[in-house]
Amino acid sequence: MVYTMVTIYLVAINLLGVFIMWLDKRKAKKGAWRIKESTLFAVALLGGALGTTCGMYWFRHKTKHWYFKYGFPFILIAEGAFVVWVLGFVL
Repeated sequence: MVYTMVTIYLVAINLLGVFIMWLDKRKAKKGAWRIKESTLFAVALLGGALGTTCGMYWFRHKTKHWYFKYGFPFILIAEGAFVVWVLGFVL
C-alpha cells in the first residue's frame, strides 16, 4: 500500500514537473507572466527532478542557465541516491 502511494506521488510530481516546464516555455514565447524559478526548483526538490529535467531538454527551456542545466540533474542524482539508501534499509 505504501509503495503504491509513493509510486503514484512520484509519477504525479514528475508529470507536474514536465507540465510546468512546458507551461513556462509557452508563457515565455508569448511574453506572458512566468512561473517563478523557485517554484520550478521546489517541484524538482519535492521529487520531480526527473520530470523537470526531461521537460527542460524536451522543450529546450532554461538550458542556457547553468543553475538549471546542472541543478536539475544534480537534484535527480541526489534523489536517486536517497532512494537507493532508503531501499537499503527497507529491503
